[in-house]
Amino acid sequence: MNDDVSSQLLRHRVIAQVLELGIVVHSVVIGLAMGASGNQCTIRSLIAALCFHQMFEGMGLGGCILQAEYEIKMKAIMVFFFSATTPLGIVLGIGLSKVYSETSPTSLMVVGLLNACSAGLLNYMALVDLLAADFLGPKLQTNIKLQAWSYVAVLLGAGFMSLMAKWA
Repeated sequence: MNDDVSSQLLRHRVIAQVLELGIVVHSVVIGLAMGASGNQCTIRSLIAALCFHQMFEGMGLGGCILQAEYEIKMKAIMVFFFSATTPLGIVLGIGLSKVYSETSPTSLMVVGLLNACSAGLLNYMALVDLLAADFLGPKLQTNIKLQAWSYVAVLLGAGFMSLMAKWA
């Protein structure tokens, strides 16, 4: 393997691992909130948010894992962690629901810090590693119409996800 190909493969692997870390933290926090909540309205909105988040996060992470060209064992480990963290968070939330107060300053700080860390990781990954590579590639740089549609798609996607966050 030449140096360019091996450095590109290493880059893809780092991207996949950092994205996995952000998604895992985010999934545990959402699962914890869902498991600890006794309000049915909150649970319904979290289920809707989870469906969308897990679907799009899974597609993004799956693409990154494929680009990283991991062996089957590493792929299975990453898929397991992606699949198991939300249910683990829900189980933790149910277990902690008797002692966990959603409005206590400590729980608000812990959840806020975990959300901030995972949101920062996911935003960084989306903007710097995933979108920038596509937008700076030769395919988009040479086609202004495709570039315009790509910007529209990103803005619509961000708008719909923001709407979903407001609703959830």
